[in-house]
Amino acid sequence: MPNLYGAIEAGGTKFVCAAGTGPQDIETASFPTLQPRATMAPVIEFFRAHGATRLSAIGIGSFGPVDLHPQSPKFGYITSTPKPGWQNFDLAGAVRSAIDVPIGFDTDVAASALGEARWGAAQHLSDFVYVTIGTGIGGAAVVGGRVLHGLIHAEMGHLRIPHDRARDPFAGVCPYHADCWEGLAAGPAMQARWGKPAQDLPADHAAWALEAHYIALGLVNLVFTLSPQRIIIGGGVMQQPQMFPLVRHEFTSLINNYLLDERVLSHLDTFLVPPALEGRAGALGCFVLAEQAYANAANVPHAEG
Repeated sequence: MPNLYGAIEAGGTKFVCAAGTGPQDIETASFPTLQPRATMAPVIEFFRAHGATRLSAIGIGSFGPVDLHPQSPKFGYITSTPKPGWQNFDLAGAVRSAIDVPIGFDTDVAASALGEARWGAAQHLSDFVYVTIGTGIGGAAVVGGRVLHGLIHAEMGHLRIPHDRARDPFAGVCPYHADCWEGLAAGPAMQARWGKPAQDLPADHAAWALEAHYIALGLVNLVFTLSPQRIIIGGGVMQQPQMFPLVRHEFTSLINNYLLDERVLSHLDTFLVPPALEGRAGALGCFVLAEQAYANAANVPHAEG
């Protein structure tokens, strides 16, 4: 019988909890992200209601920055986040103290990448990038079949991209860097620049051409740095039907026939793609994190992606 796993996709707006073995039997619930105590109470109750004693492990994919190093005294913590109340919160510890099972822990976007690698748009790929563009911009790179962490973890949303102030005098909204990629192109930046939420802007509004340009600038930097086999782009901003064609057009212009050959550039619909798992990628990727944590605790082999 397959192991039963728990999942927590910890986002800045909501926490998505899940229990199951995979896409075929996943059960989910979501709770608003409030202060830590108020948020964690229904999260723990969800797992108790779904048979916490039967869970083999729980995987957590969290907004960040987070501490991912198992030897660190703050492993599993949300660290220097700008979200009030969550700085230096021991998220993994809070779950472990309530439900005594192995805990897998990574960024929320890394979890989405793992979900897409196992069941979605990155199956059979060893090297790809997952980017989400919504309330913020986050990204994870899978290199050689493993999520790339390095010194801390990737923060692709804070790439510094060209900012033509004659075309766009908007200063940017990032509290750390102002006009980094996230500061210019995430959903809150669009709302601040245009005075209304992105989803309320008409499809032919100038906002979308500028947004596509900024998104493509970031993607080109990732291509030149990591040379992925595919880039998966999710998040609320990309839900607009005109966005993928606009981004692919801008991307082609910026690449300017360098590095990528015609086989890729003429088939960008298979290179720059939406997630296949839609809203389930993060929770399913947390199942992968849980599986890895269980295997590590039991000292048994496990799949990488």
